[in-house]
Formats: sequence, structure tokens, C-alpha cells
Amino acid sequence: MSDHHSFLQRCAPRWFGRAVETLDETERRALQHARTRTIAARDPNETFDDTMTFGERLADKVASFGGSWTFIILFGVFLVLWAGANVWLLTNPFDPYPFIFLNLMLSMLAALQAPVIMMSQNRQSAKDRHSAELDYEVNLKAEIEILSLHEKLDALRNEHLTTLIEKQNEQIALLTRLVEARGAGS
Repeated sequence: MSDHHSFLQRCAPRWFGRAVETLDETERRALQHARTRTIAARDPNETFDDTMTFGERLADKVASFGGSWTFIILFGVFLVLWAGANVWLLTNPFDPYPFIFLNLMLSMLAALQAPVIMMSQNRQSAKDRHSAELDYEVNLKAEIEILSLHEKLDALRNEHLTTLIEKQNEQIALLTRLVEARGAGS
């Protein structure tokens, strides 16, 4: 049995209250970090962004731009120019009032933009769950370290108390011998 496995076998019941076979991967990693005294904290953005596909990156960029003031202002300017061109500037407008073609374009834009924004929101939810899992792992490791420190302090306190009791017993025995010697000498 490896040192790592014996450590898990010993510590899982003590700190998690159950056998090592029942621990999930996060709990095993927290124990491993505690065993090796390594940092458990990781940047959730780094660990999550490394797995992103091109489509997911694109969805995030589209959602980011589509939900910005820049997009709203540019789109408002575009709508004003479209309406102005088709009502006042052009003698033969390509999309006369009530702007049927513009409505078609806006509907198509919304039909494309909504799923892209939902994809980005789904990814953000997954990223939040990933971040919460990393936080949980760090919290587990911190709890394990605190429990370990408590055990060490308890052991030191018990050792100190045992030493004090032994010294007191030695002093009592010495005082008893002194009293007996003095009583025998009188």
C-alpha cells in the first residue's frame, strides 16, 4: 500500500467521517493538498478558460458586445439613420415606412443574438459552478489543516500535562522523603 493511499485511509474517516472509497474527487484533492502542504487555491478563470472552444469564446464576445452601451448607442444611431434615410433623404426609399425590411432584419438579429447570449449565460453558470467547486476544495483543505492543528495542539497539551504531572509527582515524592527524613531525625 502506497504512502499516499495509507494517508487517505487514515485521514478520510478522521476528517470526513467516512471511508476513503466514498470521497469524491474534490475531497481527495483537498486531502492530497493537505498531505503535501501545497496550495489548493487555483484561478477559476485560468482552469475554465483553458477548456473553451472557439464557438464558446465567440459566444462570449458577441454577448459581451451585445450587452454593452456601445452596441446600444451604435444600434440606435443605425436605426435613426435607416429611418431618416428612408423617410426624408431618399426619393425612392428601399424600405418605406413602416420599415418592413428593417423589422425582418431586427427579427433575424434577435433570433441569432438570443441563443448566442443564452450560450454565454450557460457558460457563465458553468464557470460559476466551477469556481464554487474550487472554493469548496480550498475550504475543505483549510478545515483539514485546522483540524490537524487542533490535533497537534491537543497532543502537545496532553504531553505537557503528562510532563507536569510527572514533575509534580517527583516533587511530592521528594517532599515526602524530606518530611519523613526530618521526622525521623527529630
